[in-house]
Amino acid sequence: MKSLQIQLALSGVNCAGCVGKIEKALKAVTGVNEASVNFADKTAMVEGRADPSSLISAVKAAGFEAEMMPCDSERQCSIQANQEQEDKKQYRHLLKHTAIALSLGFPLMIWGVVTGEMSVNTPSQQLAWGVVGLATLFILVFSGRHYFTGMWKSLKHGNTNMDTLIATGTGIAWLYSMVVVLFPQLLPFAARHVYFEASAMIIGLINLGHALELRAKGKTSQAIQRLLGLQSKTARVVRSGQEMDIPTHQVLKGDIVRVRPGEKIAVDGIVVEGSSLVDESMLTGEPLAVKKTPDDDVSAGTLNKNGSLLFRAEKVGSETALAHIIALVKKAQGSKMPIARMADQISSIFVPVVMVIALLSATLWFLFGPAPALAHALVVATTVLIIACPCALGLATPMSVMAGVGKAAELGMLIRKGDSLQQASQLTTIVLDKTGTITEGVPKVTDRISTTADTEEERNQILQIAASLESASEHPLADAIVGSAKQQSLLISPVSDFHAVTGQGVTGRVNEKSVMLGNDKLMAANHIDVTPLASISASLANQGKTPMYLAVDQQLTGLIAVADPIRKDSKAAIDRLHKLGIRVMMLTGDNRLTAAAVAQQVGIDDFRAETLPEDKESYIRQLQEKGHKIGMTGDGINDAPALARADVGFAIGTGTDVAIESADITLIRASLHGLADAVELSRATLKNIKQNLFGAFVYNSLGIPIAAGVLYPLTGMLLNPVVAGAAMALSSVTVVSNANRLRRFRPTAREI
Repeated sequence: MKSLQIQLALSGVNCAGCVGKIEKALKAVTGVNEASVNFADKTAMVEGRADPSSLISAVKAAGFEAEMMPCDSERQCSIQANQEQEDKKQYRHLLKHTAIALSLGFPLMIWGVVTGEMSVNTPSQQLAWGVVGLATLFILVFSGRHYFTGMWKSLKHGNTNMDTLIATGTGIAWLYSMVVVLFPQLLPFAARHVYFEASAMIIGLINLGHALELRAKGKTSQAIQRLLGLQSKTARVVRSGQEMDIPTHQVLKGDIVRVRPGEKIAVDGIVVEGSSLVDESMLTGEPLAVKKTPDDDVSAGTLNKNGSLLFRAEKVGSETALAHIIALVKKAQGSKMPIARMADQISSIFVPVVMVIALLSATLWFLFGPAPALAHALVVATTVLIIACPCALGLATPMSVMAGVGKAAELGMLIRKGDSLQQASQLTTIVLDKTGTITEGVPKVTDRISTTADTEEERNQILQIAASLESASEHPLADAIVGSAKQQSLLISPVSDFHAVTGQGVTGRVNEKSVMLGNDKLMAANHIDVTPLASISASLANQGKTPMYLAVDQQLTGLIAVADPIRKDSKAAIDRLHKLGIRVMMLTGDNRLTAAAVAQQVGIDDFRAETLPEDKESYIRQLQEKGHKIGMTGDGINDAPALARADVGFAIGTGTDVAIESADITLIRASLHGLADAVELSRATLKNIKQNLFGAFVYNSLGIPIAAGVLYPLTGMLLNPVVAGAAMALSSVTVVSNANRLRRFRPTAREI
């Protein structure tokens, strides 16, 4: 039974440690094959046959909230719009709470710096600081309540998270300070110091960090928002002879839809009436509008320019190419790279370890530290708890993946999984198919040669017999032969006993005669002498053409040559790959001479000709066994075994369903430049992730020991909890901002 994909919207996910707990809970549900949580956008992607209600129950049992996200693209668009509004509301909410918290915390901090007087020794000081304590309590309840409620929910389910660290740190600082205010006589004179400014400032600074983080994350997800914006909200359908405007999600397969000049096409379909230019740049990246006439395909999200079209809806709702692209980008943005596993594993145990470190550090300071030992122990515990919050660590990878996948969509690359984005950066060899990849994929008949009289009548007869035989084939070369015969108005005769011989050609019966069309292997297998035309065949092949022998009733009758033009930018794109240090190979089922001619023209390093699909897969496996990282590029159908075997499979073309499903990365634009773009973007994304992880690891690795006081013997100073709160917030903002640099990524200049 086919595996399903279920997407959940999560809430209560406040740190990277939550990710591991939710994934563990989801994977324990019967029927789940794989579960992945994206900390950056608070979603979970589940693959398998599990009941959605069971998944939601499992998440709730782990201490979090979840709800189903619809697969309908129209509702996704609505949810996305609502999410944007919620994010804006949350941003304003956080800024308000930041202002309230800092309005108390900042003056208190200035007071402490200027006067240095933060102690309680007299009744008047008790009264003054008591008022400040109540004001600080208001800050904790009003601006920091979500941290305390988050901690409580987490602890009820036996978990710890970022909220635990923040609430514990600020709560302990406030409680200690209130003990100082209410019972100063119980403490040594030197320990009667209050830390209300630390509680207020930390709440304010962390709220500010979350607000800035939320704003930056909104920019990262703009790729999805732009894709959703391509969707038309309404469609004009013709029903019972009447035209009416209805919501796009109500369009049914088979409906006749009218699109007027300047309107977006609502669903995928086939033109039945009219003629117009359609701007498809939003999907293909091609700047020139394409003329559409009856029987042509149209795609949702493209823009009708100047004419009126009637088309029949073929794919609606989540079946359209645009909906597939949106779903693919969302899935890829939520997927994990191998490099992320390490961060997830560390984060899942990070919070409890930090709490142990904080408790141990405080104990050591209390037992062996200088006076006032209790105050120093409090400062150390609070500072360790605050500075160790693993926000930056949890955001390091998903933020870069979201930005990288979104940028890829802008550049015309659809990435199925985050790990393929990482693998693309490590490729050492890229293997190319020839037809439709290096070449245009629209071959044309260039030569018709008869073994008898070289007259137009004989040449037409050769073409007529070949076209009749090939009319039963779906091969691109067959289309070229049949199309050429139709242009000449030649009669296409019925064919019987048709058989395609993989990698060799086709056989069948036309007008009660046995007919064969193919390469020398097919002729040799049937004991047909090709010597009379062998030299001509070799000459044509040297020109990059594909010669095919024609035999009728076991006698060589003629030769037909078909040429598939090389794409104008193939050579320039292959040059870019060479500059990136990548070796380029070509595997083709075409004959060796044709393959050699194409390879020479575009600068291929090595090639293999006359290869069967299983040969391509086998050769790629051999390269991998030698330690090469292989990227395979093909049309996603004939090259499916090789695409599946390769470390990264690239499908090049128009982004059809088959191509999207068969490759790791689909290049919507029919250009090999997409390969170089993918490698460059992959390397930029991986570099960005490493920068983020390095910053987060170094921050926590250095921050915790400093917070614990390892520098005190040298400097005589302890890290202020307020500074720790500011540093923690700043680290998260820095990671998100660094990830957003990928939005400005530009591939190296393309030369055609």
